[in-house]
Amino acid sequence: MSSMDSVIRWSLKNRLFVVVAATAVSIYGAVSAWRMPVDVFPDLTAPTVTILTEAHGLAPQEVESLVTFPLETAVNGATGVRRVRSASGVGISVVWVEFDWGTDIYIDRQIVNEKLQLVAAQIPPGLGPPTLAPISSIMGEILFLSVKSDRHSPMEVRDAGDWVIRKRLLSIPGVAQVIPIGGGVKQLQVLVAPEKLQAFNVSLDEVMEALRESNENSSGGFLVRGAQEQLIRGVGRIGSKEDAERAVVAVHDGVPILVSQVAQVVVGPGIKRGEGSSNAEPAVVMGVLKQPGANTLELTQRLDQSLDEIQKTLPEGMKIDRQLFRQSDFI
Repeated sequence: MSSMDSVIRWSLKNRLFVVVAATAVSIYGAVSAWRMPVDVFPDLTAPTVTILTEAHGLAPQEVESLVTFPLETAVNGATGVRRVRSASGVGISVVWVEFDWGTDIYIDRQIVNEKLQLVAAQIPPGLGPPTLAPISSIMGEILFLSVKSDRHSPMEVRDAGDWVIRKRLLSIPGVAQVIPIGGGVKQLQVLVAPEKLQAFNVSLDEVMEALRESNENSSGGFLVRGAQEQLIRGVGRIGSKEDAERAVVAVHDGVPILVSQVAQVVVGPGIKRGEGSSNAEPAVVMGVLKQPGANTLELTQRLDQSLDEIQKTLPEGMKIDRQLFRQSDFI
């Protein structure tokens, strides 16, 4: 008698047990299939830590030699590192540190962070400190949306994207990063007139130093009155263009020279390095990246719910279009 015949005979003799076991396995399989995360592709991302460093005013060659190379040298050979890649651009350095498969990404980030502490002294002063980018996946771009309006300026649309939409979306569990592109980044710009500098006998460095020092708060300790303790502080943060205009550049013969006498202070958009568009119309485009392991369908549903709530709070005429790209549609 073959083993298969034995199994069949045993199953026929124990019908109740076989039916109960088959039912239990079927229920377990159905529940597992229902809870299984579904995505376009399996997660193909090796544990990767991204280091970002801003180097305003430096050319790619200088960024490579002064920033990127020291960072690469520091992380090469660290525990578990299998490959290091980098890119140096105008004013920015990006270093990707890839670790062996199966390593814990949080331990990997700790290893890289310790290496950054050792190399910090080699970074030229005045440049931004190296920072670690949020944890993301190679298939992490799950949603692209646009914000546009025919009643508001590009700067107002970008403000809404940066300070309303982006802040709300980052608070959703599973969202790693929200990257805005386009519009106008709001800046307080000081347009210095060279002829006025010469007329008042002040330098550009003095103007810059006056603006830097006037944009600070200071602490004066505290004052104790009986059972009460009162904090003493000097508020010097620039909150408007009028505050910047009243900053003192220098004092000549007892007469203060203000920023408004040597420059024009305006609120305007920063220099653009890219433009966002939707249906061939100018817009602020925002890319939403998910964290590794997050369920794309569930996260997209939560994003849609939040975007519905955000749309109600935006100024009239400002619209959110979430149909530029949706990874959930492919799933």
